[in-house]
Amino acid sequence: MYKIVKKQPLNPTVTRMEIEAPLIAKKAKPGQFIILRVDENGERIPLTVAGYDREKGTVTIIFQIVGATTEKLNHLNEGECLHDFVGPLGVPTHVDGLKKVCVIGGGVGCAIALPIAEELHAMGAEVTSIIGFRNQDLVILEDEFKACSDHFTLMTDDGSYGEKGNVTAPLKTLLENDERFDEVIAIGPLIMMKFVCLTTKEYNQKTVVSMNPIMVDGTGMCGGCRLTVGGKTKFACVDGPDFDGHEVDFDEAMSRSRSYTSFERHAYEEACNLFKKEVE
Repeated sequence: MYKIVKKQPLNPTVTRMEIEAPLIAKKAKPGQFIILRVDENGERIPLTVAGYDREKGTVTIIFQIVGATTEKLNHLNEGECLHDFVGPLGVPTHVDGLKKVCVIGGGVGCAIALPIAEELHAMGAEVTSIIGFRNQDLVILEDEFKACSDHFTLMTDDGSYGEKGNVTAPLKTLLENDERFDEVIAIGPLIMMKFVCLTTKEYNQKTVVSMNPIMVDGTGMCGGCRLTVGGKTKFACVDGPDFDGHEVDFDEAMSRSRSYTSFERHAYEEACNLFKKEVE
């Protein structure tokens, strides 16, 4: 059993948890993920490692409450335990040799982007961070990004905080002014990553994206996380989650990501109704 040693809401729909998992904490690296089950009968869901403390033996996860499992997970409190917590899985983000990098995070994708930015900063790389949210109420991890960034920009779609617009606006300005990076690393909603890649392709700027499609086993056996990259089928769980953004078929990935939307909504409503009955 994996104890929750710390729980913190970051905004109304996003929660950070620190989980006691010393073996995973010993091996985890930025870009990797874990698969967890809340209880014995729960479904398996992948969550990217948002941080780790090797000395304390803990792993940090940040999740958005969007379905039944994340709703159940959010009802657990400090001192309670997860049934399964498996990892680290996936290929770590490549950071060796990078001297100048632009890290772009969108929404809860910032939880994945942050440890990468922190690792690059610790290595002495020049880090430009651009993070974006729909509005001020949804902003997370601002101070953490500022602490590990040489240049920092925060965008909101409605202009309620930071600068108004999406993350491609400041990126395009940088590229138009002949700013170049060893890599642009973009992590967030599929539509955001697609348009970041369309922007960077115009300037022949190398771009890496982190893909987190539907997963079941996380070891490459089920094929549920398949993507088309460079015209070939890849599995995000074992070949990724990082890929060359200019080779990813985003339209296919977005279509597949919507396959179970109605089922997820139904399961979420059932879970919410169950918790309501328990309170009554």
